[in-house]
Amino acid sequence: MPDGQSFYAPVRTRAPLLGDAGAILLILVATVLLRLTSFVPAVVDTDEGLYLVQAREWLNGGWPLVAAWDMHPIGAPAMFALAFLAFGVSVEAVRLLGMICVAATACALYGAARAAGAPPRIGIGAGVIYAALSVLLGGLCTNTEILIAPFVAASMALAIRGAAQAVGPTPRAPGWLPLVAMGLLIGCALVVKQVVVPEGSLAFLVLVLPALLRGVLPWRRAALMALAYAGLCAFPFVLAGFVYWTQGWLDQYLDGSLMAPFRYSLERIEGPEAARRIGAAALQLGLAFGAALVAVAAWRPRWAPGPVVLLTGAAIIWFAVTSAAIAGPGFFFAHYFLLWLPPLALLASIGAWWIAGSLARPERGRMAFMAVIGVIAAQAWLVEATGRLERGPGLMHRDPVREVSAKVAEAAGPGGDAFIANYHPSVYVISGARLSTRFPFPAHLTGVFEDLSDTSTEAELVRVLASRPRVIVVDRGWMHTMRPAAAAQVMAAVEQGYELFATVAEYRGPVEIYRAR
Repeated sequence: MPDGQSFYAPVRTRAPLLGDAGAILLILVATVLLRLTSFVPAVVDTDEGLYLVQAREWLNGGWPLVAAWDMHPIGAPAMFALAFLAFGVSVEAVRLLGMICVAATACALYGAARAAGAPPRIGIGAGVIYAALSVLLGGLCTNTEILIAPFVAASMALAIRGAAQAVGPTPRAPGWLPLVAMGLLIGCALVVKQVVVPEGSLAFLVLVLPALLRGVLPWRRAALMALAYAGLCAFPFVLAGFVYWTQGWLDQYLDGSLMAPFRYSLERIEGPEAARRIGAAALQLGLAFGAALVAVAAWRPRWAPGPVVLLTGAAIIWFAVTSAAIAGPGFFFAHYFLLWLPPLALLASIGAWWIAGSLARPERGRMAFMAVIGVIAAQAWLVEATGRLERGPGLMHRDPVREVSAKVAEAAGPGGDAFIANYHPSVYVISGARLSTRFPFPAHLTGVFEDLSDTSTEAELVRVLASRPRVIVVDRGWMHTMRPAAAAQVMAAVEQGYELFATVAEYRGPVEIYRAR
């Protein structure tokens, strides 16, 4: 049974260098192996394609939100552009970026466990579980939740370290250096997606609240730290805005980065549909949730204190805050639930530690723990592997997106432009076709989110069709994603001036590539 070491026992925040290096190496190897299939399909989640387009346009001189609009800040295309510069312009480059981000997050979770003084195996288990869970819920591609996770997890690790120092036998107040690091980390994440605000606020509370309650942090200093933290968090966003202002594009920057997300947050799906999506996400993470519930049930701060208690409490609150962040936008898309994964991985690893201690003798506890972690990780990976083998494009079957891209490249010719009416925007990048609109994400132009921008997307659609792009792509299986009026406009333009160049079979129906006559 796990020991009940004193909550106020000296906190050991650093393992021997060799032990930490070995743990990190194990986490890195597990991450690579678990996410290898991410390099196979051209598309896992459509959102990734928009960031691909924005990054390509940026490297060609067209800035995000100006040449290619979105309802997010510029952090995701910035990170994609860096990946393109490092590894070349390709889908594989951003999948490698995703693998790096997952590995960094997993290592940060290990750091959080060590900062709390918990057994190293809990940190290793959390890292491995996070890497395994990251292949679910659209996390196999490089979505925004994957991009922001290392910044948030590293910030929480620093906050937990500060909390552990405040509740130790010789309580210490947090210093300015970790505060500065946390503020800049959260600030970088905020430039990717504003959903980080609740987690950033939590990180600050975890850092300063224990010291305030122990009386080692004066309230005046805490207030100054709060102001400094807020400024540091805002700094990257403000800096980017200043750069856009110097170019005369501040209105586009504010529209895409602030106003559009606000308009988006005003809409909601119905309660029953939200409950269905929440339940579906939770079921995919079933064994991890089961182990996490064991950790919650075993959490007895008064009766069984120890560093694990601190880590468990922080992870529980962290999970609750991410749940609120997921609910904020009101749509509960699958990739939103990736926000759950860092705190859930910590709780699942703690639960595995309790399970192993309850079922095995002390000398076999390590093996029992590894077995529980292995089962949780295998369950997550097998869910993804089953779908990849059953219907996964590019592995056991053809990849329709790459086939469509090849046909678009052939039809458009060198330097030709294309208009993707209701298909994956990644086709623009894979095919090399030029954009015909600054709204490359179909949902923003022909779909149901046409009212997020301050630009009239109805007028923009008329302009695009009148400009007669060289190629128009229509996914017949996704016609329901288009507004009826927009679908009618697109098909009328096709009938008047285009010929069917090629048809590619998707699992939901044919994708038609039209070439201008």
